[in-house]
Amino acid sequence: MGNLILVRHGEPGLKPGDRLSGWIDIPLSRKGIEEALECATALANIEIDLAFASNLVRTQETLCIILSGQKKAGVFVHEETENEEGPERLEWYSYPDKLGKDLIPIYTTPALNERYYGKLQGRKKQKMEEKYGVENVSRWRWDFEPGPPEGESLKAVYERTVPFFRKKVMPVLEDGKNVLICAHQSSLRALVKYIEGISDEDIKEVRFSTGELAIYHFSEGKLVRENEELGPELKRNI
Repeated sequence: MGNLILVRHGEPGLKPGDRLSGWIDIPLSRKGIEEALECATALANIEIDLAFASNLVRTQETLCIILSGQKKAGVFVHEETENEEGPERLEWYSYPDKLGKDLIPIYTTPALNERYYGKLQGRKKQKMEEKYGVENVSRWRWDFEPGPPEGESLKAVYERTVPFFRKKVMPVLEDGKNVLICAHQSSLRALVKYIEGISDEDIKEVRFSTGELAIYHFSEGKLVRENEELGPELKRNI
């Protein structure tokens, strides 16, 4: 039986409550590092076989800290390399066979990126609420659609995140592997919407705090959420 572990990256240098980070590439804050270390402790007894992160450094830093609590080493696997004859495609789930038992392959993808915030990108939330109105900014952030001006709606994030998940992650879970995905508020909300069959209306109530975990067991063709393994400090309902 495979396990799917979803985790939102730790707090970034631009605090989520202050600015709308989106695609701005920001490293973790000190608090974010501490949140990632808490996740590593919570997951120490779950052997992770494969990991995914977005193309943004805050998820990759979080993921590497979490994997430091495993008895294996995480290694980034690059599917495409350049040579004199052009790009060469590597096999999916490929890494040195002789070291395979001691490594956790890590794959990064823009499909798991945070939403692109368009005209709100990197701007202070308070300033954007003053300019566009609190209700509009809230609707753009939490409703399934529409999205912010010139930015992505949650529906747009869903349409890039879920196909990747179905194609690349589900087969690994079906093979009985334990998979960790480190992503963002929007991409995780899209995945939870798909996995749990949440309606377009109800998804606006779903939230992930920084450093928050959600665990699903894959059994009889279904993913069932189960957070009993987590300590009380990490049992935050979404």
